[in-house]
Amino acid sequence: MAVGTSVQDRGVLDKPAAHGSDLLPMIREILKRAGMEPSDLAGIIVGSGPGSFTGVRVAAATAKGMCRSLGIPLWAVSSLEAGAVSLDVQGPTLSEHPSNVLSSEEMARPRYVLFDARSDRVYAACYVPVEHGLEELIPPHATTIGEILADDIPACSFIGDGAERHSDEIQGAGFSVLSAPIGMPSAEGLLALIGRSPSRPPLGDIGLWEPDYIRPSSAERLARSRR
Repeated sequence: MAVGTSVQDRGVLDKPAAHGSDLLPMIREILKRAGMEPSDLAGIIVGSGPGSFTGVRVAAATAKGMCRSLGIPLWAVSSLEAGAVSLDVQGPTLSEHPSNVLSSEEMARPRYVLFDARSDRVYAACYVPVEHGLEELIPPHATTIGEILADDIPACSFIGDGAERHSDEIQGAGFSVLSAPIGMPSAEGLLALIGRSPSRPPLGDIGLWEPDYIRPSSAERLARSRR
């Protein structure tokens, strides 16, 4: 929960199977601690994916439902872009890890964000810092670590849980890997992306918006294979 440009409180769900049942109660508890009601909210920012199918789906459905019932705007931001901006935001999740303090040279490098998609697969995108934000060099896509390293990619830092999982291959190819929580989406990251782009409009028709899963779920792929 943020007031102005500052995150005031947060909650973390560490049991993926319980996201559907625990998310709304956690939101209510955070608002209660602040002495607020849902009707006090001015808007919601949600990570649009990719990531865990269940987590992305639950977050999107909850955000859409709340915004429609409260009549407030909804902003959707790429979860990979939120991971990229994590190097720039300084919240509790980063300041507790002094080993992640980076040089100005490292901060200026492109950031290749990888989210683990199991086995050798990852969700990936690359961003470069520019004045007042990030520029997308490689758009979000599903790929393998081998395909990424076989490409002609710029000197960059790899971040995200997918980068950590495949750190041996990445470092063996001559690239650096920065450890978590750098590379992971956070409340600070989502807020920073909207704050840096005040002209970024909220979603138009909330009911028509769907998150960016990038690739079908395991169940969908299995169903297609049986046709």
